[in-house]
Amino acid sequence: MDWASKYRPKHVDELVGNSTALRQMVEWGRSWTRESRPLILYGKPGTGKTSSVYALATDLNWDVIELNASDQRTKDVILRIAGTSSQTGSLTGAVRKVILLDEADNLHGSADRGGARAILEVLRTARQPVILVANDLYQIQAEIRSRCEPIQFRALPARSIVPRLRFICSGEHLSCEEQALKDIAEAANGDMRAAITMLEAAAIGRQALVEADVSTSRKDERSTVFDLVAAVFGKPGGEDLMKIAYEVDETPDTLAQWIEANLGNLKEVDRYSRAYQCLARSDEYIGLTYRHQYYTLWRYASLLMILGVSDAAGGAGIHARILSPERWRKMGSYRKQKAVRTGMLDKVSSGLHMSQHALRDMYLSSVSALADRDPMEFARDFSLDADELNLLIHDKARAQKVVKALVEEERKREKEWEAAERRKPKKTPVPKNVAETAEDKAASPAPQREPGTGEQGQALPAEGESGKEKLPQKTLFDGF
Repeated sequence: MDWASKYRPKHVDELVGNSTALRQMVEWGRSWTRESRPLILYGKPGTGKTSSVYALATDLNWDVIELNASDQRTKDVILRIAGTSSQTGSLTGAVRKVILLDEADNLHGSADRGGARAILEVLRTARQPVILVANDLYQIQAEIRSRCEPIQFRALPARSIVPRLRFICSGEHLSCEEQALKDIAEAANGDMRAAITMLEAAAIGRQALVEADVSTSRKDERSTVFDLVAAVFGKPGGEDLMKIAYEVDETPDTLAQWIEANLGNLKEVDRYSRAYQCLARSDEYIGLTYRHQYYTLWRYASLLMILGVSDAAGGAGIHARILSPERWRKMGSYRKQKAVRTGMLDKVSSGLHMSQHALRDMYLSSVSALADRDPMEFARDFSLDADELNLLIHDKARAQKVVKALVEEERKREKEWEAAERRKPKKTPVPKNVAETAEDKAASPAPQREPGTGEQGQALPAEGESGKEKLPQKTLFDGF
């Protein structure tokens, strides 16, 4: 077992740093009711987000049902695992079950088709606590964010990481210089998991660690595209800019899209125009590269877009969130629209017992007219959400209002059912002395009866005679 797993905190008080976030989690967990909003834990990797969920679950005697990015998170999978678990109790004697969706900002591609909409369904119907974990809060759909309570986990300072590393060294009987621990903690950049991994890598085959031993176990410090975009609009010199660009694992055409998406930070028209001219010239070299398969031209494209835009920006800097390329956002929107359309066709066609193609090509206009006439009844019958209903009635505000009314109706029905369950009389236990009397009576032998007599000693009717009192004949025909 690797050290990061072996020394994973078991309880909340064993976690390092982020005391405010942990306090908010504990208060949420202790006071959780079905009206409580789900949580979104977000922040850099290695800051203890997932570990804090397991630690909280241990302290509160909860079970954990986890889905992460390594699982196939289609709509069916999420509703089968997380959806079912969020509405049922625990079989292990735990007080509750917490549904943990790790890496919730990494729902993408065909493998996660319909996953985001399934998460919304889980959030709407959950009867158990739900926690989402993400690195970037803004990569999660706005509709999901609006239903959750965000809690930020910040990068851990090196001074908080060192004591944990010292504790691990003690547990592994490893002698380590204090400066070596400090170097590892600083190199981890606030990532506790990375710091523990570096310590483990440096300790292989050694009983003691000195400062020189940790130089080969440093974390991969390659720059990201966010670092490059911030540097282009910032004040680094040309050599530093190109060094960062070489460390970013992206092609020049992708870098050009990222830089273009953030040109709106240049408020002066002259600077904005110059930056676009550099990007346009860079795009010509990118086109020539793909047309002639001559990849040496990429270096000219990179120089033009990075140094040219940096010179035009003049060190203005970015004072807002770095935006992803507009093309990517549109592609994400198109994928969402396609998923909504497919989901709506599937629900309605199944309910009407026809194929999706027949519904789409022949009857969609008629179905839309029916939905527009009574949208609430239509949404109730086919279990449509706001986006799916909007495709039929073409009125987003009205669709949201209808679905909201249906949700409130369902909640009211659930509360009435719970109140009725509470009003049901409880079964009164049988007193012990009464139970013993009944047992004694059952165990005692039946009294002996003389032939021809009943239980009370009365004479039995003769064979062939009825036990009822014989009535006059006229009485038998009174009803005719």
